[in-house]
Amino acid sequence: MRIDVLTLFPAMFDGVFNASILGKAREKGIVSLHTVNFRDYANNKHNTVDDYPYGGGGGMVLKAEPIFSAVEDILNKKEKPRIILMCPQGEPFSQKKAEELAGESHLIFICGHYEGYDERIREHLVTDELSIGDYVLTGGELPAMVVIDSVVRLLPGVLGNELSAVTDSFSTGLLEYPHYTRPVKFRDWEVPEVLLSGHHDNVAKWRKRQSLLRTLRKRPELLESYPLTPEERKWLEQQRAEMDEQSHT
Repeated sequence: MRIDVLTLFPAMFDGVFNASILGKAREKGIVSLHTVNFRDYANNKHNTVDDYPYGGGGGMVLKAEPIFSAVEDILNKKEKPRIILMCPQGEPFSQKKAEELAGESHLIFICGHYEGYDERIREHLVTDELSIGDYVLTGGELPAMVVIDSVVRLLPGVLGNELSAVTDSFSTGLLEYPHYTRPVKFRDWEVPEVLLSGHHDNVAKWRKRQSLLRTLRKRPELLESYPLTPEERKWLEQQRAEMDEQSHT
């Protein structure tokens, strides 16, 4: 996969792209990561990439010309990459979206600043608009890093254990079950006995129930679209009843 990021602050990505999982994926040649300073594509002597909005109002607006020129300089005519605009108005980013983008061969991210973008960028250039939450940041760089990290870790060969991405929270539609490691007893807290039993079916059943219970407690709305078995549904009803009873004592 190739990923290009259009940004006014390429130095922000140096540490992120060269460390941890992204750095290892880059070293293995699984992903190539590039930053492009679209100020280099400004068509005026002062290299400005923003201007006052027509119709008045506060703030500055990113001009269309440098963004279009930078993207067109990257493009190979044979390719049709996904061009992603990071903005608060975009589709809420999700694990499902990460899995969708992980199937692409080329992604281009546009990170803006100032008040907004010239609307022609949205209408005639980008394929996707993404948001990582209902809040405003100073620019699109941090959101782009979040999305890139989420996507790259799903590429084959990136994670040491291929099951890691499959069993992560949200990948299954549920929150992930609890994990434990050595020692068996830390202070007065012990690892659940079922995890020490060596009985794989019992372990799998425990983990599934713990995922259901954790989801019920922390993100119950996720269960509305999860395909529960009759046994799981009955068990969850029992857990809800116990939780209601505890809340009234």
